[in-house]
Amino acid sequence: MSLSTVPARRPRAVVLMAAGLGTRMKSHTIKVLHPVAGRPMIHYPVRLGLELGAERVVVVLGHQRERVEAYLRGAFPDAPLTFAVQAEPLGTAHAVSCAVPALEGFEGDVFILSGDVPNLGVDAVAPLAALEGAVRLLGMRPAEPAQYGRLVFDGDALTRIVEFKDATPAERALQAVNAGIYAVDSGFLFETLGRLGRNNAQGEYYLTDLVAHAHAAGRGARAIVLEGTAAEDLLGVNDRDELAMAEQRMQTALRRRWMRAGVSMVDPARVTLHDGVTLGADTVLEPDVALLGATRIGADCHLEQGVRLMDTDVADGAIIHAYSQAERTRIGPRCHVGPFARLREGTVLDANVRIGNFVETKKTHMGEGAKASHLSYVGDATVGAGANIGAGTITCNYDGVHKFQTHIGKGAFIGSDTQLVAPVRIGDGAYVGAGTTVTADVPDGALALTRAPRRTIEGWVERKRQARENAGNKPAG
Repeated sequence: MSLSTVPARRPRAVVLMAAGLGTRMKSHTIKVLHPVAGRPMIHYPVRLGLELGAERVVVVLGHQRERVEAYLRGAFPDAPLTFAVQAEPLGTAHAVSCAVPALEGFEGDVFILSGDVPNLGVDAVAPLAALEGAVRLLGMRPAEPAQYGRLVFDGDALTRIVEFKDATPAERALQAVNAGIYAVDSGFLFETLGRLGRNNAQGEYYLTDLVAHAHAAGRGARAIVLEGTAAEDLLGVNDRDELAMAEQRMQTALRRRWMRAGVSMVDPARVTLHDGVTLGADTVLEPDVALLGATRIGADCHLEQGVRLMDTDVADGAIIHAYSQAERTRIGPRCHVGPFARLREGTVLDANVRIGNFVETKKTHMGEGAKASHLSYVGDATVGAGANIGAGTITCNYDGVHKFQTHIGKGAFIGSDTQLVAPVRIGDGAYVGAGTTVTADVPDGALALTRAPRRTIEGWVERKRQARENAGNKPAG
């Protein structure tokens, strides 16, 4: 076939049905805003529509539409999104009818997706475009067909879909069921929606009736029926149990993706990843690691057991020791953090920094090679390259009303059990003796020291003991 005879790819639009309340979730939050792998589940079908190359994506909303629209506009600011409202729940065909005004003038394939199917990928949906027929859809053969609509075939031709409540016992015995994912010729869709009735058990306008109309008109309907694990990705979410199953399917897919990209997971089932996390090759994740939000991990890193990172960047070669936490933090190359460290928002660690056990930082910039090895709080501070912060050091940055800055110079040495009362500046190469409370700036190369005179009282313990015994021998009265 010459290039001139290859059929042109038809334009694509997407209608996304997301108007249902989701009462079985037993939640004040609409179903499609419940998270899967860190994102509201509606995020995934919208992204799928864009991956399909849709020139228009129409999201049909109902309950809490302001919240859903606000999220999607923020998550996809440059996408060709429009929104339609289904004010009254009259069925799936009615939902699509509400989107038709936003598709005015469109000619091509209209993909119809559901907002509560987060695991579905573009590889499963895109083949529908290559099928013949006015209506093409995805079906599945689940282990338990339950109350899904049954697919009725005549050879390869799909003749109709019968909803479970309207099905005869023989029809209910059919194993191939409707997954609710369609690609429909726009002309056929627009001309047929108005002909659909609701003479059925639920009194609703069924989108599934498009199949019978296409077959009767000689326009044709076809289905791709998936089985096994591929079929599981077609399952929607209706309650918390199904939400948990969708989460596990998503976690499995994310783990496999990163392991195939060169990441080692000691026990994959005990690693939690959010969609949007990125990982470099030869990084090792031990059990119970949770990487959340927009966390990015470089190559050759090692995250020990129980590490939890949110919106954190970790550069190549860093080691995060067991049970450390970080949030909105940047960790530089070859840093060592933890165990049991907590890096709070605004922390920046340059290369080769060491943060030890039970150290907490917040809005602190640690210069290259700086150390805070144990039992310290460093907040609202800059710490120069090569500086050393001893155990028990505290930057006293808050007076109950305002936060103040502490600056520790390059190569400075802060002794153990030191309090740095901000605002204060410790100069380059300066020393602060153990047990010192610093309330004024320390010049470069100087020693700051506060020590009360020591007193040694000989025999004090024995005299104290004798006094206690004498007091106990006094007669009562």
